[in-house]
Amino acid sequence: MINFRLVRHLWLFLAVAEEEHFGRAAKRLGMSQPPLTEQIQVLEHALKVKLFERSRRGAKLTPAGAAILPAVRKFAEQLERLELAVREAVQGQSGLLTIGAISSAMVDTLPPLIEHLKAEHPQLTVSVKEIDSVDAVPALERGDVDLAFARLEGDLGPAIKSIALKQDRLAVALPRSHRFAEMPRIRLASLADEEFVIFSRHVSPVYYDSLIATCRAAGFSPRILHEVRTVSSQIAFVGCGQGIALVPASLKKAASDNVVVRPLKEAVNVVTTAVAWSTSRENPMVEAAIAALAAEKVVARRPRR
Repeated sequence: MINFRLVRHLWLFLAVAEEEHFGRAAKRLGMSQPPLTEQIQVLEHALKVKLFERSRRGAKLTPAGAAILPAVRKFAEQLERLELAVREAVQGQSGLLTIGAISSAMVDTLPPLIEHLKAEHPQLTVSVKEIDSVDAVPALERGDVDLAFARLEGDLGPAIKSIALKQDRLAVALPRSHRFAEMPRIRLASLADEEFVIFSRHVSPVYYDSLIATCRAAGFSPRILHEVRTVSSQIAFVGCGQGIALVPASLKKAASDNVVVRPLKEAVNVVTTAVAWSTSRENPMVEAAIAALAAEKVVARRPRR
């Protein structure tokens, strides 16, 4: 049975934690401050921990309060999804599809897919959230998202399936002043002594590991000067003279005037976007999306120059 009193108390806790002030939180919640303070004290008594350090400046989370904050935030997000699903059911809407995607997929892959799904299923509600590639499989396993668009390949687990949507040939981004900048193609082994700007493993471990393995196959381990969160950041760092970068060849269109992108002599392909889903849950809209992608009914938008 749902303890609705606890749900309310946690909602109040989240407001105070985010505002760091009882007065501001009370105003946000549309209530006066004394009842809010009293309800937080009730929650602290029930949990047997102190959640806030109070002062004239406001309210700061105690270590115990900070420890439960991520779980409360996730609970609030799930509660909002539940409320949305109930509202849609009452209004007669036919489905909800939650999509997690890396930023590049949100630009070129999702818009035509969502447009197609909405045309085929006018009552469908689509909720999109930005994720890092490293979060894709855990989010699918938890049921936080129904579909994940990320840099993924290989075995993702017994209950996760994926389809590679976009692949690109690996190239190297160099400052225009680099000694290799005028070469039509560059052998990977010739980059052994260079300093690299590389896509962070914390963001996309599969993509990171594939780049490291590619370098080692060429006879060297890359000297990593910077790890960044996006491929566009790689280009920006190269432009600032902070090393070179292995990037998808299509990034040539996004390179600034002081950066050149040259193909490698070796033919090395990397998955830049894949779609993944969990087979442990049934959702007709997931099946519809996968069918559209597999049949190439949706075409990725070309990035603007």
